[in-house]
Amino acid sequence: MMQLVIGNHNYSSWSLRAWLLMRHTGLKFETLRIALFTPGFTDQIKQYSSAAKVPVLLDNGQTIWDSLAICEYISEQHLNGAGWPVDIQLRAHARSSCAEMHSGFMALRNEMPMNCRRTVDNFSTSEASRKDIERICQLWDEALKISGSEQFLYGDFSIADAFYAPVIYRFNSYGVALTPQLEAYKERVLNLPACQEWLELARQETEVIEEEEV
Repeated sequence: MMQLVIGNHNYSSWSLRAWLLMRHTGLKFETLRIALFTPGFTDQIKQYSSAAKVPVLLDNGQTIWDSLAICEYISEQHLNGAGWPVDIQLRAHARSSCAEMHSGFMALRNEMPMNCRRTVDNFSTSEASRKDIERICQLWDEALKISGSEQFLYGDFSIADAFYAPVIYRFNSYGVALTPQLEAYKERVLNLPACQEWLELARQETEVIEEEEV
């Protein structure tokens, strides 16, 4: 059985991406959780990957690290390519939006860390974070427009939805106002059984990472 090494459910946005794709698509795997920033974390994670970061996927002798690489591998090896849209235009847009998420939006990441079990009233964002939020909403609007989807960004659930799930939890925690269309999309993702399971697991955790408690 595949094994997925993750960090805290409450805080680890990178872990969520890989876990959500695998859980939502019904793949069988074992979750190995290592609490972030605890004594021994580095020694434990280095047993699975010299990169010393989560997530890490172990499958049939293969070690795959980095959330995007894991999602690509899962799509190719276990989903017959269904992690991405079939249409070439949609697939190109989805890959581009995931790459932008993977490498960007640093203001949002720093000011609005993922904290699934918290809600913050009257949260004030910086201009840099507002620009990140505007860009994310633009990407979502574009995806829904070109796909004509009333469900997920590109029709069926894809790697793109998994990649933006941590942002959805952030928008929910910090009370980010969205258009009716994007609010409906946010709620559809949050109400997925896999997302509800992740949230419940986050609520059961007792670790507190102070710098993530904005």
